[in-house]
This record gives sequence, structure tokens and C-alpha cells, in this order.
Amino acid sequence: MDKNDMPNLVKDALQALDISSFVSADDPGHAPRILLLYGSLRETSYSRLCAEEGARILRALGCETRFFDPSGLPLPGDAEDTHPKVVELRELVMWSEGMVWSSPERHGAMTGIMKTIIDWIPLSPIGGIRPTQGKTLALIQVSGGSQSFNTVNQMRILGRWMRLITIPNQSSVPMAWKQFEGGRMLPSSLYNRIVDVMEELARFTLMTRGRSAMLTDRYSERVETQEDLHKRVSS
Repeated sequence: MDKNDMPNLVKDALQALDISSFVSADDPGHAPRILLLYGSLRETSYSRLCAEEGARILRALGCETRFFDPSGLPLPGDAEDTHPKVVELRELVMWSEGMVWSSPERHGAMTGIMKTIIDWIPLSPIGGIRPTQGKTLALIQVSGGSQSFNTVNQMRILGRWMRLITIPNQSSVPMAWKQFEGGRMLPSSLYNRIVDVMEELARFTLMTRGRSAMLTDRYSERVETQEDLHKRVSS
């Protein structure tokens, strides 16, 4: 476990995951794959900086992390799904086994950028595989003023709608401009909460990824499949 790039961390308090206690017999064995999405294009984006702090924790816990830069992503309906940024986003989502969504709160809600990213992720299957169903999700929001939970609550609704396993813990960082110096988060209980969330995400991802097919098996879809088979055989 490499903790050298996390000066705020109480190093003995972050413990390596006991992977054998989490994984199923069908676990794929590779490092958990986590995609981090952020909802701001500002040069100094606190939602991106929070996601970067989270990624450092995830990597220390043995996860592989990737980011999607939303710059250049078109509005839904204003381009085809063959647009290069849409293709990039969907390929990253398909690669992932868990996600982090980190958004600023703007006018009491998630940003339009964050919603645009989410709206380009389809609920319907790609190549026979649902991009989000059964995967894990962790939520972070940043605010310029006092602490709020509007954005994480909204994203939690979206995560549930997209059949993601949204972990119970979440992070809300108020007055985010006070929490960073030189692009790094200062030591505080708010930083500790991000560590908590990333630990929980790593655990939930290990526990569920080898069991995803069993956890997401649905009676209604089995009925529909049988009806389709009956129509094909009877035609």
C-alpha cells in the first residue's frame, strides 16, 4: 500500500483490505476498476480535486482508477452517440466496475455538466450488457457556501434509477475554496470523510462484482425472455 502521496493521511489508520474476506468464488481477480466523473470545467475545479483525492485513496487500496474529462462532451440530443467524447465516456463506463460521481452544487442542484455526463450513459444494454446495472457508486458534492446535501441526494436518485449499487456513505464539502491549498485538500474531518467513502466503495466493489449477475437477476426480465422465446419458436 503506497501512502507517500497522501500527506494528510494518518498512515497507520488506513489499512489494507482483506480481499479474501470480500470476494466471491467468481471474482475476476484483477484490481477493482473505478471510473471517476466530475461536473465542472473550471481550471480550479474543486469537484475534480476531490475526485483526485479519492482516486489516491482508491489506488492505495489496490484499485485501478480512470477519469473522464467532460470538456467537449455535447449536449444529449445535439450529437449522435458516435461522437468521440460520447464513445470515450461509454467505453470507460463499460470498463468500470464502480464509479465516483463528484459534482459542485449550483443553484441548489448538480451542475448541468454532471447531468449531461450521466444522461449520455444509457440504461439500455450495449452489446447485450447493461453499462451500469450491478456496479457500485460513491457520491461527492462540493459547495461554495454552507454544507448542503441537495446534490448528493439528486445523484443518489439517479444512481438508483440506473440500477447502480449506491453505497450508504457520501461526502459533502462546504466552502470548498477553504479546504484546498496548492491543489491538495487540507487535513480535516472533511478529508477524513472522503477517505471513509473511498474505503467503503472499494469494499462494496469487491463484495459485489463477482456476484453482480446473481444480485441483478430479475423475475420480470426472465418472463420477458421466455415470452420472446415463445414468439420465436411459435412463429
